[in-house]
Amino acid sequence: MATGRTHRPATRSRGIPEATVARLPLYLRALTALSERSVPTVSSEELAAAAGVNSAKLRKDFSYLGSYGTRGVGYDVEYLVYQISRELGLTQDWPVVIVGIGNLGAALANYGGFASRGFRVAALIDADPAMAGRPVAGIPVQHADELEKIIRDNGVSIGVISTPAGAAQQVCDRLVAAGVTSILNFAPTVLSVPDGVDVRKVDLSIELQILAFHEQRKAGEEAVAERALPPAAAVRDKSADQGPDGDVPAVMPA
Repeated sequence: MATGRTHRPATRSRGIPEATVARLPLYLRALTALSERSVPTVSSEELAAAAGVNSAKLRKDFSYLGSYGTRGVGYDVEYLVYQISRELGLTQDWPVVIVGIGNLGAALANYGGFASRGFRVAALIDADPAMAGRPVAGIPVQHADELEKIIRDNGVSIGVISTPAGAAQQVCDRLVAAGVTSILNFAPTVLSVPDGVDVRKVDLSIELQILAFHEQRKAGEEAVAERALPPAAAVRDKSADQGPDGDVPAVMPA
């Protein structure tokens, strides 16, 4: 099986926009769910709804892959799964190292979705000597002193950083120096990397802060709406001015 050291995804060379690349995993997740239910074909509208995107945007994204579907039939689910997987580089083996095996690192190591999506956790690395040799998710933790050798021996090009913020940049520098060219950063800090190294940052606290902003805005809109309603005492009881038939005043003015 090919390794991630010698094979790179073809998306950039084929000129696929980064925004489209970011949506491909969403399509793949929706398609995989359809495949598991043995659904043979899917329309652009159905797939777009499952992926949470606009159907016109989906069709545009797929045009970059050379996939246009069949009028009246839709897209072949299995072929699209293969096509997107190939475009994302998931039809080959990508050895990954996780550095920092605290609570988050251990949770990542135990995540079963890596292997099913083409990522093999080749090693778990931690700076704490007490962690060395301890199995996590069936993989013995190795000491950080061995980082460069581990990367070289396993042909690793993707590293995951789940260390405290203060240690992240040093770990990043060592990964890059050892030949890692793609980094997934869970540490709450911004990493500085040279050209040619890709970094994707995952910051759960930032996502929660964004959700808090939306919650606050919704609460503010509800408060404004409530203030806009007239007081109950100011609402005139129209029934008091209506006659027995409800159409004319009971007492006509002189």
